[in-house]
Amino acid sequence: MALETSRNAFFIGGEWVKPASDRRFELINATTEQLIGHVPEGSEADIDRAVAAARRAFEVGEWANASAAQRSEIMLRYFAVLQKRAGDVAAAVSMQNGMPIALSGPFEAGLSFGLLAYYAQLAAALPGDETRESQMGKSTEVSRAPLGVVAAIVPWNFPVVLAMSKIGPALAAGCTLVIKPSPGTVLDSYVLAEAALEAGVPPGVINWVAADREVGAYLVSHPGVDKVAFTGSTAAGRAIARTCGELLRPVSLELGGKSASIILDDADIGAVAQGLPMTSLMNNGQTCYACTRILAPASRYKEIVDAIASTASSLVVGNPLDAQTHVGPMASSLHRQRVEGFIAKGKAEGGKVVAGGGRPKGTERGWFVQPTVFADVSNSSTVAREEIFGPVLAIIPYNDEAEAIRLANDSVYGLGGSVWSTDPTRASRVAKQVQTGTIGINGYVPSVGSPFGGIKASGLGRELGPEAIGGYQQFKSTYVMG
Repeated sequence: MALETSRNAFFIGGEWVKPASDRRFELINATTEQLIGHVPEGSEADIDRAVAAARRAFEVGEWANASAAQRSEIMLRYFAVLQKRAGDVAAAVSMQNGMPIALSGPFEAGLSFGLLAYYAQLAAALPGDETRESQMGKSTEVSRAPLGVVAAIVPWNFPVVLAMSKIGPALAAGCTLVIKPSPGTVLDSYVLAEAALEAGVPPGVINWVAADREVGAYLVSHPGVDKVAFTGSTAAGRAIARTCGELLRPVSLELGGKSASIILDDADIGAVAQGLPMTSLMNNGQTCYACTRILAPASRYKEIVDAIASTASSLVVGNPLDAQTHVGPMASSLHRQRVEGFIAKGKAEGGKVVAGGGRPKGTERGWFVQPTVFADVSNSSTVAREEIFGPVLAIIPYNDEAEAIRLANDSVYGLGGSVWSTDPTRASRVAKQVQTGTIGINGYVPSVGSPFGGIKASGLGRELGPEAIGGYQQFKSTYVMG
């Protein structure tokens, strides 16, 4: 079916609802810089209506009274319908944020749907109440219940995967959701909503309202919300954490990163170069866990710099809807300016550009930035400290293994990372010493079945894996004394 690029309603309570105001978001194609269409911009009144619909669905009706097995069945129906719309989802994301279609297909329209199926299977097998021994009484009955209405705030870089990483465990637990997508990637949420309607997801279980930051802040503080699940910048996460802290409201925060790749002195440099596009430059560098700090042993520094620069320079930059494209445009003009500002800062601080450094030739339109590699930089330089969120890498030398670990840990962030070595035991030993929530050995790809999240300024809580469901549940202990 053809992808609609202009919309006039929000998905609230299982229906297409007229917005409370006539404000609209313009949607711009990141490659052509041309207008794609318009969608409504949500207001506080739209949020009120969506939260009320989610509350009704949670407290009364089909979803509120569903068993774990019934919730699982509904989720699997939703999964089956989504699979038929994979092409529309991938195209919508790539048009809006510049993600190469070679990535949006398997990730936004593959992995994301798989998340729903994964949590549907877990939902069917969720443990019920259990009885435990009690020291003072006869026993304790421990029960689990869904937290309630979830406010899910989703960024523009992986809009579908990051929505489903909240929808899946929330639905498995029995919660309902109000989802606020980023104004930069809205069309995909309409495809997800259409699929929910076709699959018979009960009214009010999932609601979508696109809005700006101010209305998003209203959602976070709404009295009808029981939990907030946010993915985005560390600065925005801190603001949300302050609000939730004041309200004593549960919150999960998946925030920024400045992850390090530690290349040990015995590493296969060919394997490092081959893994670079996924590990460090995935989604045009617009990936929170991207390993954009490359720590290279001084004894092999030039060899590593040359290999990484060669690989970065060989990547095809162009139209993200072309399957041969490795690197598409930045998601917006403003974001490209931000990335280019960091490149200028890196040059001003004495960094040596060994690949890229500007805009690719032949791209008069589109928010493109060349994959850029800096050499001869220290871990204290701006390009090694700040999350650039673009295709910009800094290669930093180290003298020994202990220094490599120290440099990797010398960051306010702790989200991802990787260790490269031909000795798996050595790599594992080094990986265990890196202060981070996740790390890969000779590569990096998050696993659906394992918890994902950060430490330090990279966030609170975990998504993915069975552990994520616990973040949408509350536990109650009943002490049986006689």
